[in-house]
Amino acid sequence: MARTDYVTTTRALDRGHPMLRLYEKAKRLGIWNPSDIDLSQDRRDWETLAEPEKDLIWRLCALFQAGEEAVTLDILPLIQVIAAEGRLEEEMFLTTFLYEEAKHTDFFMRFLDEAVGAPRDLARYHSDSYRALFYHALPETMQALSADASAAAQARAATTYNMVVEGVLAETGYHAFLSALERNHLMPGFCRGIALLKRDESRHIAYGIYLLSRLLAAQPELWTVIEVRMNELLPYAMGVIGDAFSAYDPVPFGLTYSDFVEYASDQFQKRMDRLEKARTVSLAEVDHLTRQSVEADDY
Repeated sequence: MARTDYVTTTRALDRGHPMLRLYEKAKRLGIWNPSDIDLSQDRRDWETLAEPEKDLIWRLCALFQAGEEAVTLDILPLIQVIAAEGRLEEEMFLTTFLYEEAKHTDFFMRFLDEAVGAPRDLARYHSDSYRALFYHALPETMQALSADASAAAQARAATTYNMVVEGVLAETGYHAFLSALERNHLMPGFCRGIALLKRDESRHIAYGIYLLSRLLAAQPELWTVIEVRMNELLPYAMGVIGDAFSAYDPVPFGLTYSDFVEYASDQFQKRMDRLEKARTVSLAEVDHLTRQSVEADDY
């Protein structure tokens, strides 16, 4: 399709746009190289772990490794939709989003290859709940955008990707890694990488909340679409957490199931509370609130 104009030679970039503010943060904070992280102490620490502890690390990495690959692959249809709508400021931020997801895939693969010597059959750790989310719901919902770019389809996609996969599962997974390792002064290189990933992902979740908020500000009835999708997927997300804990007795590193259920629930509720506000405010107010959260690092 031919173009009739370009943003940068007509209206120009909106430097106050909340997603351009987030883009500025991504340029400043997102440029780190997994290959620069020193894993020498991690390799030494690995040799001191008991077999159940090693197995739990492999299990969590298996969930993240495929998960990071999935979100790298599955973000592309959303980027195409945003580009087709001419939302240049959002698309500019999404270029960093895709780059960072690829970098996270690289990080976990390097850790598995160089620090812990993981077996190649890591897919055996993918439970039915995990497969329901990452093998079916995520790719199917994101790929559906190629044929249906409606607001409802975008709301389902962002709910699946940002609210459930990133906002519930990834956030809870980071909490698990840091609780197991950082608290016990183990694997400092890996913990450093997880902290950097977590910072990247906070920006990704901020984008998802913004996207859903502006959709809701324009069409408050989309709340039903979001609620239905959350109700469909939350049992699988909580199932992934439950599956990981039920595999061990006792659970390595002193981790407790109730702590992680509470953590996941708190992360979910915090984001849902923000979306509820978007049902009753204007798009200008959504932009204002998002800019405030970006400046405060409060995602």
